[in-house]
Amino acid sequence: MTKQPVISLHQVDHYFGTGQLRKQVLFDINLEIFASEIIIMTGPSGSGKTTLLTLIGGLRSAQSGSLKILGHELCQASENELVQARRHNGYIFQAHNLHGSLTALENVQMGLEVHGILSKQERHRRAAEMLKQVGLEERINYYPADLSGGQKQRVAIARALVSHPKIVLADEPTAALDKKSGRDVVDIMHDLAKQQGCTILLVTHDNRILDIADRIIYMEDGRLAKQPALTA
Repeated sequence: MTKQPVISLHQVDHYFGTGQLRKQVLFDINLEIFASEIIIMTGPSGSGKTTLLTLIGGLRSAQSGSLKILGHELCQASENELVQARRHNGYIFQAHNLHGSLTALENVQMGLEVHGILSKQERHRRAAEMLKQVGLEERINYYPADLSGGQKQRVAIARALVSHPKIVLADEPTAALDKKSGRDVVDIMHDLAKQQGCTILLVTHDNRILDIADRIIYMEDGRLAKQPALTA
């Protein structure tokens, strides 16, 4: 029986702007990613990596070609279809996007609230357990302002993974961190994702973390390149 990809893109193009300002930013993207794979996408700034990540994540609708996530076609998808697709995903960004008025525990619980099926007590228990797994059990009641950059990113990882998503999308998660903090963060992502069996697609310029990948793909000028993109 043929293994079905979790993420499948076929001849995907994408444009920004309209009329004379219309500019093509992705060209003929063909890509398959399978369950439990950790894929790193790298390449020069402006090559289209983040745009591709947002399409796969259902943050915007693909315009042409075929883009299937967990078997569901998202090309020309409605907003409601995109919302449904996003519920299967965890997101980790360079800017951790934590709510400053919420504690670490409350921030992580937000990763469960969108599903609306768990009691308050169960959300609390799962969030506390996930923070323990990322080494922050002593800081569950700390606010983001009282956490280091690495600790904030651990909270973001906990929030992304607490609902056991099928897919985790990470955009430059180590860019604002020093070498040790960045390594710690990706090791935690790697270990938790392997435990949960989820698929990770991670965009990075950080050559120090490439070794966690099952596969590395390269973007250059809006195209998937066969060879590493040359950077200055």
